[in-house]
Amino acid sequence: MADPQPFMKWPALGTGLRDAWQAGYRLGDLRRDILAGVTIGIVAVPLSMALAIATGVAPQHGLYTAIVAGIVIALTGGTRYNVSGPTAAFVVILLPIVQQYGLGGLLVATLMAGAILVGLGVARLGVLIQYVPYPVILGFTAGIALVIATLQVPDFLGLSVSAGESYVDNVGRIVAALPSTQPAELAVGALTLAVLLVWPRLKLPLPAPLAGLVIGALAGYAVNHWLPIDDVDTIASRFSWSLDGASGQGIPPIAPSLSLPWHWPGPDGQPLTLNFELIRVLLGPACAIAMLAAIESLLCAVVADGMTRGRHDPNAELIGQGLGNLAAPFFGGITATGALARTATNIRSGAHSPVSAVVHALVVLLAVVSLAELLGQVPMASLAALLFVIAWNMSEAHHFLRTLRTAPPGDIAILAICFLLTVLFDMVLAVAVGVGLAAVLFIRRMSGLTRSTRLDDSHPGLLDSLPEQVAVYAINGPMFFGAAEKALASLRIVDPGVKLVIVDMHDVPSIDGTALVALRTLVNEMHRQGIALIFVGLSSRQIVKLRRTGIHTATRRLTHCATLERARHVARRWLA
Repeated sequence: MADPQPFMKWPALGTGLRDAWQAGYRLGDLRRDILAGVTIGIVAVPLSMALAIATGVAPQHGLYTAIVAGIVIALTGGTRYNVSGPTAAFVVILLPIVQQYGLGGLLVATLMAGAILVGLGVARLGVLIQYVPYPVILGFTAGIALVIATLQVPDFLGLSVSAGESYVDNVGRIVAALPSTQPAELAVGALTLAVLLVWPRLKLPLPAPLAGLVIGALAGYAVNHWLPIDDVDTIASRFSWSLDGASGQGIPPIAPSLSLPWHWPGPDGQPLTLNFELIRVLLGPACAIAMLAAIESLLCAVVADGMTRGRHDPNAELIGQGLGNLAAPFFGGITATGALARTATNIRSGAHSPVSAVVHALVVLLAVVSLAELLGQVPMASLAALLFVIAWNMSEAHHFLRTLRTAPPGDIAILAICFLLTVLFDMVLAVAVGVGLAAVLFIRRMSGLTRSTRLDDSHPGLLDSLPEQVAVYAINGPMFFGAAEKALASLRIVDPGVKLVIVDMHDVPSIDGTALVALRTLVNEMHRQGIALIFVGLSSRQIVKLRRTGIHTATRRLTHCATLERARHVARRWLA
């Protein structure tokens, strides 16, 4: 029995782990993976908490995401180096979901997005990331970065501001609340921000996020215990937990446990009821989550390939991301995807295989069960400062400004539109409009490349002069709906004495349905005028398309020739 078509086969799982094993995995490689995993785990703890809080949920849910999804994706994904967990790009998508449907709604939407990602991988659609233009990606990531930074201003300044319905509304509320800025919160946040910016230049082994939060926590502790001013808000003062009769402040010192996603509270604080209506209303958010997860994870894998000269399997990576997002909600984890900054740090730390990502998840687990009380002392202003730095790095401001200075006007317009739509509306609309505009721009550019020209006797393919009753045209470029009419327009205007037209189509790589209809109209017009047509250089597949459209050969009316020389002989015979 013949093998089924490639798209019918289930992509291999865990190709990243398999590739590392086949390349030869030794004890030294394990040691490098452990060291890299510990480094990334230390970085992931504060990042996971900060991103969960920015999403509108308790910090432990970000930690659970890094633990569960981090392990599942590492073992089943298609790249050796990706480190997955909560990321900043999802804040602007997940926060509205939490506000409308609660934590339970977010977990159900994540579960649905995981199923969509698996479906994309099985359908082998991993290559579609190549068709998202760079200005679109740069525009919506810069827009997301601005929204994230704006949302952190209240915690950084100690403002009491409720969430607005739009970006403009949030900015208005923040500006109105500025007179109530808390000096202690601002001081702690500014100190943390200064440490985060200066620490990398010191070349010390301790990661900057950990150093910044430790120093911020010490400063917050000093303010809360030794200075007679307003207390600095911390994770422990903001969040509380209750589980199986036990309760406390901050982060529960308990490993993630199995629970059904829809049993978590909805917008009214009560568990959700899983039914068709819930799935229907969450389908749109789930598709948005899946789309962004696919884009970010595959971009992360591409960057990792560039840093390591490796190669990832995009379809296996999509399935791995899907399985991770299917598993995480059953343990209280939110949406996960490949994290670019953590992946880059993983590679620079000497990682050799996905084992480093597994170790990173175990380090986060160890922090949850043994350091929960200390993690609760981290000030909210310090987490806001950390998110400021994340947003700045995510914005790629230097690339954004360089694109504005050097890119063609059409690309600049797409970049600006995607940026503004992301900030003022949402990322899904920005990507949809951006890709649509990029497609229109591409069609316009391609249509400009397709043209038809009339050849004279000096053309080398004609060999010698032709009778005056013969006109020869050459069409260059693809004939599609954006270019067909333009390419054929000049053929409709022929001299009164012309009785036969030769159309050289050697340089026509493709003909779509619109062009076929236009060709059929042209043939009918020529027949009514008593003008014969000879098409030259068509491939066998293109000839079949013409026949299916109703364009059939007829003696002294229409035929096909392989070369201009052959067409010249046929033309002389028809006119004799």
